[in-house]
Amino acid sequence: MPSFTVYKGSKDGSIHKSQTTKGELKGDQVLVRITASGLCGTDEHYRTTDMALGHEGAGVVEELGPDVQYLKKGSRVGWGYHTNACGHCEMCITGRETFCPEREMYGLANFDQGSFATQAVWREAFLHQIPENISDKDAAPLMCGGATVYNALRMYNIQPTDRVGVIGVGGLGHLAIQFASKMGCDVVVLSGTESKKEEAMKLGANEFIAMKGKKAGDLDLGERKINALLVTTSAQPDWELILPAMAPDSTIFPLTVSTDDFRFPYMPMIMSGLRIQGNLVAARNHHRKMLQFASQHKIKPIIQEFPLNQDGITEAMQTLNDGKMRYRGVLVPQQ
Repeated sequence: MPSFTVYKGSKDGSIHKSQTTKGELKGDQVLVRITASGLCGTDEHYRTTDMALGHEGAGVVEELGPDVQYLKKGSRVGWGYHTNACGHCEMCITGRETFCPEREMYGLANFDQGSFATQAVWREAFLHQIPENISDKDAAPLMCGGATVYNALRMYNIQPTDRVGVIGVGGLGHLAIQFASKMGCDVVVLSGTESKKEEAMKLGANEFIAMKGKKAGDLDLGERKINALLVTTSAQPDWELILPAMAPDSTIFPLTVSTDDFRFPYMPMIMSGLRIQGNLVAARNHHRKMLQFASQHKIKPIIQEFPLNQDGITEAMQTLNDGKMRYRGVLVPQQ
């Protein structure tokens, strides 16, 4: 009977160490020893909830349920936001199981386990094998951050000839630049100041625009306007400033989690045929292709490491809160 340590949120936001015991492995359940966990902005939303935190997990298979068919002991695997679905509804059978009415997702189910832990139990069907040339530390942030930006680009059919705008160079943004660039897109980065320009260009951006001090009408990209805009900042941008840079029939993807209302100018959306496209993390097919793509094109997150314990989690979340994370926090168990 697996028993392991998890780190939970609490009402006052402090991190608490707890113990979880799972029954004997059933069906295609797999016990994974966690070797790395990414820290996502979504984890901060649940910090004041009595639940196990973390959903960007990477680790090694230790035990197998009776119906496991493909994974072996010692297999390196990861998992993300989505951990189960019914498998029978229209969404599931069309490869869109993230929208299954019985879906199990972080913050909505499995409150007793997460990736801020020593081990976890998940279904084989929702675990993803990590390519050999991607380390566990680099793989963990791809399980949500990478899957989110890749899904926007692939599920909604962004083309290599498109101009892709990325607002923000952070945990999601620095991955979005890499994926869009390696897909052949013309990438323009919109950031507050020039401070991240050199890094953004090295990651694959073709153009970098510092937005600070700009006013409505200042942002004019001429004939090469933006076909797809990935908004990776937690705050909504100034749409009056951004809209002149959007091409007709273009798409805006808000990628970060927020409980605020989404506010957008009504008439420009109609007159230019703009789409505001909700985007969730990738379903399994796109998730696995994301890992293959990252492996093939050597896409890696820029990470800061912290110990996977109470103090390390607290420090990592504070670093993220202070806006000082460059660019994705990774929690690693201490020997």
